Amino acid sequence: MKFDTDYIEKLAKIIADNALTEISLEDGEQAITIRKDLPEVIQAVAPAVSAPAPVAPSAPAVQAAPAEQPAAKKGTPITSPMVGTFYKSPAPDAAPFVQVGQTIKQGDVVCIVEAMKLMNEIESEVSGKVVEICVEDGQPVEFGQVLMYVE
Repeated sequence: MKFDTDYIEKLAKIIADNALTEISLEDGEQAITIRKDLPEVIQAVAPAVSAPAPVAPSAPAVQAAPAEQPAAKKGTPITSPMVGTFYKSPAPDAAPFVQVGQTIKQGDVVCIVEAMKLMNEIESEVSGKVVEICVEDGQPVEFGQVLMYVE
């Protein structure tokens, strides 16, 4: 099997159409992993094997941009402990758990990450003032993604 551009585009469409975050395929010595790290950003990575991978050079550029952003932020990040969907309040018509400028203490629930139909309350590991909320309500999040900053 050859991993040509058309085949990679079909795999990317499968990810988008089925709300997946990753597909990995292996065929003998060839392997490909396509990962959806951020909404609307699809990244393809293929190991250096005998098969050429035209999209592999773009992968480091996609990964380098998020790595630079946390350095410019102030405060301690609160990150997602799992892949799921971010919710800022316990119900659509309820007030958000936290808002920018609000003071929180360690152990306070700051948001919910829904994973596999389970609502997981995310508690702050630090005390301080919320200076930025980095995720929109209802947005998919990845493991380790910064949800908000507290200083």
